[in-house]
Amino acid sequence: MATNRFIKDSGLTARMTLVMFLLGALFVALVVGMMYAVNSPGLALLIGVGGIGVAFYQWWSSDKMAMRAMRAREVTPEEAPELHGMIDRLCALADMPKPRVGISDMDLPNAFATGRSPDRAVVCVTTGILRTLDAEELEAVLAHELSHVAHRDVLVMTIASSAGIAAGMLTRGAQFGGLSRGRGNNGGGAGVLIAIAISLVVYAVSFVLLRLLSRYRELCADRSGAYLTMKPQALASALTKISGGVNAIPQKDLRSGSAVNSLFIVPAVRGMTMQTLTATHPSLEQRLEQLARIQAELGRPTA
Repeated sequence: MATNRFIKDSGLTARMTLVMFLLGALFVALVVGMMYAVNSPGLALLIGVGGIGVAFYQWWSSDKMAMRAMRAREVTPEEAPELHGMIDRLCALADMPKPRVGISDMDLPNAFATGRSPDRAVVCVTTGILRTLDAEELEAVLAHELSHVAHRDVLVMTIASSAGIAAGMLTRGAQFGGLSRGRGNNGGGAGVLIAIAISLVVYAVSFVLLRLLSRYRELCADRSGAYLTMKPQALASALTKISGGVNAIPQKDLRSGSAVNSLFIVPAVRGMTMQTLTATHPSLEQRLEQLARIQAELGRPTA
C-alpha cells in the first residue's frame, strides 16, 4: 500500500484481510460443494470461472459503472476550479496522488469515491452537495472520500461484493444442470436443493461480512478525514446537513442513487436510525459521537 499521511488503521486492514480470506474460502467451498451436489465438476468449474470473471470486470470498470449509475461526468480544473483546488490542497496535505474529479447533476446532496486503485480513482460530488455545504464542510467531506481512496477499501468492497453474484450464478447453473439430469434421476432434485442451500449460505455470510466491513470503513474514513483536516466539527456539520438533505428529497428521486448507496458518505435512504445487520453505514448518532470525541481530543492542551 502506498504511503500517505492519513492515520493508519490496523483494524480496517485486519477486517479487509479477514473478509477477503473468508469470502475466498467460501467461494472455493461453494464450487466444490456444487461439484458434489449436481455431480457435474465441469459445470461448477465453468460457472466458478464465470464468477471470477464477474469479479474482475467489477474491479476493472468499477469507476465507470459508478459514474454511469450516477449520471456523473469528469470535470477539469477549468470547469470546477474551486473543487479541484480543494482536492489539490488535501492531496498535498495527505501526500497522495490526486484522483480524477467528477460531478453528478443531482439534487441529492452526497459524495462518493470509487476506482480500482489510487491512480484510477475518482471522487465525485453532486450539485446538491455543492449547494448545501459551505467550503469548510465540503473540504471535510472530500477528506473523508480521499481516505477511502488512500486505504483502498473501495477496491476490497468492489471485489468482495462479487461473492453474492457468483453464488447466484452457481445456483442458476445448478438448477439447469441438476434439473436436466434429474429428469431420469431421482437424485437430481436433491442435488439442486443442496446446491441452492450452499449458495444461500454463501450469500448470507457475504452479505453480513460486507455490511460489517462497510460500517467500520465509514467510521474509519470519518476519523481519518477529521484528523487530516483537524476540523472534526466541520465533518459533523456536513453529515448533519447531508442527512437532513437526504430526508428532504422525494422518495422517487432517492431511487436514482440507490445503485451506489454503499459508496455514498450518507446512504440515500429515509432516516438514519437503522441498527440492523442490513445497514451499510453506522448511524448518524454514532458518527457524531466519534467526531465529538476527536474534537475534544484535539482541543485538549498538550502537556
